[in-house]
Amino acid sequence: MRDYLLTLCVTAAVTYLLTGPVRKFAIAVGAMPAIRARDVHREPTPRLGGIAMFGGLCAGLIVADHLFNLNDVFELSNEPRALLSGAALIWLIGVLDDKFEIDALIKLGGQMIAAAVMVIQGLTILWLPIPGVGTVALTQWQGTLLTVALVVITINAVNFVDGLDGLAAGMVCIASAAFFLYTYRLWYGYGIEAAAPATLFAAILMGMCLGFLPHNMHPARIFMGDSGSMLIGLVLAAGAISVTGQVDPDTMKLFEGSERQATHAMLPVFIPLLLPLTIIAIPAADLVLAIVRRTWNGQSPFAADRGHLHHRLLEIGHSHSRSVLIMYFWSALIAFGAVGYSVHSASLWIVLVIVGLSAVGLILLLMPRFTPRAPRWAEAFVPPRYRRRRKGLAEAVQGAEDGAEGQHGPGGSEMVSPAPERAPVAVGVSGVNGATAIGPRSRFTDRDRADSSR
Repeated sequence: MRDYLLTLCVTAAVTYLLTGPVRKFAIAVGAMPAIRARDVHREPTPRLGGIAMFGGLCAGLIVADHLFNLNDVFELSNEPRALLSGAALIWLIGVLDDKFEIDALIKLGGQMIAAAVMVIQGLTILWLPIPGVGTVALTQWQGTLLTVALVVITINAVNFVDGLDGLAAGMVCIASAAFFLYTYRLWYGYGIEAAAPATLFAAILMGMCLGFLPHNMHPARIFMGDSGSMLIGLVLAAGAISVTGQVDPDTMKLFEGSERQATHAMLPVFIPLLLPLTIIAIPAADLVLAIVRRTWNGQSPFAADRGHLHHRLLEIGHSHSRSVLIMYFWSALIAFGAVGYSVHSASLWIVLVIVGLSAVGLILLLMPRFTPRAPRWAEAFVPPRYRRRRKGLAEAVQGAEDGAEGQHGPGGSEMVSPAPERAPVAVGVSGVNGATAIGPRSRFTDRDRADSSR
């Protein structure tokens, strides 16, 4: 565990220290997208944060290679080199897209090539444990297609939620933390060496996200861009692929009997393994909803819009920070709930805790629908928005509302008219936040600008 923590800390430190110089470099080369109608930030912000995150990835792999307890991962498996090869390719494509706005089909092709590079070097799904059936061996073509599909889906699912400051990095960090606990249990608890590379990938991914988050939290000083979102999506997918289909049910000895019976009895154990949809459930749901919504409206599935889950939270009335925290909450609930159920599937309290926390999450979602007021004696200890309005203040607020229509307040002083709504800045390409990894950069027409809401 100490070696993994050291690798995590080195990765986070390198990423954190590199992000400042990378921000200056992004400003110098002009990698600062203009504000679009669907963006939620108020001023142009540099991107290319993926450069610092890739530096952290390389540093983490180098440190792990020189640690005694982790060196076997590099000697007995080619998966770390496969990850580095695929990550370098997808990172290079992301950097070019952040600066020169390459075509959507080129990005899609680059994602598939990066996945194919990992498959060629051995990072692929070999078989699938299916409950009630047993372990199903996959042919070379089936394993390759499933691996490529998983990589592409994960990359774009992560990129779809990159719409608020700190959202994508935080959600991936939560998912990788839950995945680390699960894979470490397989490796250390059951002695399964096949889970060691995935454990290392999860620790490095946590370091990449933790090192970048201080620069990316609201208000963000730099965005990770496609170079960062596609990179962390690929690393997350690589960890799931590394452990999925390479853990023999018989090695865990959880059930004495046939292989089919063992696989069926281990259904909770394979919940986080049968594709990483449990740890990226929120991004995956946003991806599916976005495709359905756009095709239903007659648009391209890759056309950018303001209908993502984080946009809906802002429309409901949540603040920027509260929307991010709510998304964090649901991601942690699903990821750690799946891991907890896989460990203690027979315990009823696991289900009760998940149900209770889900109810708390629903209450948090509905909070803007009502405004609770604190009692008089507690007003000094709560934010102003929870204090009761006094009569004079209520009249002043009403006067301000009347002044917005050109009238005067109750005191006779003329009220200042509100600032005009900010006009969206048209750009030919999408910026950092909310851009799809394979979607075309949005080109808003005049009609789209008029219909778009902040």
